Amino acid sequence: MKDWLKIPLYFIASVLLSVLIAPLVIKVMRKLKAKQTILGYVKQHEAKSGTSTMGGFIFLIPATVFPLVEFGWFSLVAVSVMLGFAILGFLDDFIKIRFARNLGLKPYQKIIGQLGISVAVGYFVYASRFIGGEILFPLGATLDLKWGIILFVVLVYVATTNSVNLTDGLDGLAGFSAVAYFIFFSLILFFAWQDAKVSGDAEYAKQLLSLTVFSVSLLGGLFGYLVFNGYPAKIMMGDTGSLALGAGVASVAIFVRQPFLIAVAGIMFVWSSISVIVQVLYFKLTKKRVFLMAPFHHHLEMKGLHESKIVTIYFVVSMVFGCLTLLLARL
Repeated sequence: MKDWLKIPLYFIASVLLSVLIAPLVIKVMRKLKAKQTILGYVKQHEAKSGTSTMGGFIFLIPATVFPLVEFGWFSLVAVSVMLGFAILGFLDDFIKIRFARNLGLKPYQKIIGQLGISVAVGYFVYASRFIGGEILFPLGATLDLKWGIILFVVLVYVATTNSVNLTDGLDGLAGFSAVAYFIFFSLILFFAWQDAKVSGDAEYAKQLLSLTVFSVSLLGGLFGYLVFNGYPAKIMMGDTGSLALGAGVASVAIFVRQPFLIAVAGIMFVWSSISVIVQVLYFKLTKKRVFLMAPFHHHLEMKGLHESKIVTIYFVVSMVFGCLTLLLARL
């Protein structure tokens, strides 16, 4: 079998596995009464109260199993980081469910956990002979941050995981935005893998293959998850899923040395964070608001757009910027 055939096979297997386990995950979460607690001031979401949460397990399982079959240090670390953030998110979800409130871990507790995981992966990146401190830009430009790459990696993981978490506010919103992201990053990784094979660097090619499998497995898992998370959702990913998903988003870009592409392919994740930052700063300065509510998807809701329409807008924008991402990666 040709090597490249592994990629669609892993994707298909991930879709099938996620679709098969989803009903079981939903059943278990309902039995455990793992239900979503909705903010009281978001009136449009009152109907979501009681929807099962921690649905991130649906895409986490295939994204963990298949990359370890095609073993490589890149996939092993990517899976480990993803699971580390998943555990952090699980603790947050557990506290919310246990005490029936919207606040889980305290902000400082969550940040400490994120920093700890991010520093560990930052050291791996710095120590790796395939990455080191180097960042790639279009047209062959590079930047060597040396040991500063550790601080940079920490910043990227913390920013990305929280941005994905902020985007997870509507049925299918974070999921579809992530699908667009991983479609194009899977292509970027696939081409990078082929380039490494052509150059004769067998070990680097092996690492890129393992990372490509991680990306398509997460993509396939998201496809299966969205069958049950699309409007009206039967289950939500919870912080268990959103923090883990954010870690996956960051890992594939950092390990292929093109982290700046997160801001392009993940434009809607970035916009969620920007809208919150702008809202908070502007309110502190003027006691007025730029948006009716932040993150931005809530502003659109307040404007009267149905959440399915908002998800469509986010997905289309993400696909367009995904095309731009692929172009930039190949320049």
